Amino acid sequence: MFLLSPASLSGIRGRALLEGRSFAPFVPALAAGVAIGEVYAFISSLYFRGKRRYALRFARPAERDRGVWVITPTRGLLPEDQPVTLADLREFGAGRIEAEDGPCRAELLRTAHALGKRIGGTCDVVLLGSLATPLYLEPLLEVFGTRLSVPETLAERGDMSHGGLLLRCVAAGEELTYVAAAAAARHGARPPKLDPKTRPRRAFTRELGGDAGPDRPPNRPMCGS
Repeated sequence: MFLLSPASLSGIRGRALLEGRSFAPFVPALAAGVAIGEVYAFISSLYFRGKRRYALRFARPAERDRGVWVITPTRGLLPEDQPVTLADLREFGAGRIEAEDGPCRAELLRTAHALGKRIGGTCDVVLLGSLATPLYLEPLLEVFGTRLSVPETLAERGDMSHGGLLLRCVAAGEELTYVAAAAAARHGARPPKLDPKTRPRRAFTRELGGDAGPDRPPNRPMCGS
């Protein structure tokens, strides 16, 4: 199971969406709701898109369960396919998960506890997000403890490098190695830059759509049902 850190709504695309100036293809559908993963993939482009495609490609949830969840600033963990409206996005834009106790952190803890109880003790939980900040890592460690892991290679890469590497893994069909989140290095020497020659063209040219298409294999249970 994968937990994805959120996309920032304070960037150019995020502000345009919140202010009603965006030409994103899903805008007309926001009144009824669009999957939060699709919205965040457009807002963040490479970084979140890489996390989303990787998680959808390699998640192996138990039957009738979801394998990809997104951290939100005000509602804790939401399924990647959870529909959100413009009003919801404005709520997210006004919220922030606090380093200390607060309502947003409390909601993250509440939903994480609920998810942990639902999946039981046999499911691996992988965080795809920055380890440089404790805002997500510490509450999730509090709930999942040694069950929470992170990709070993991403522990020392920047956000944009995360996205590029994850898209390459999707194109190659190769899953990364995971290590315990509590023991992962948050800082250190950066690995070598990615080789542009290995860039998967389709993954970089498709801005939206098809993220759960042919790249995603049939679900294979990773945890007990």
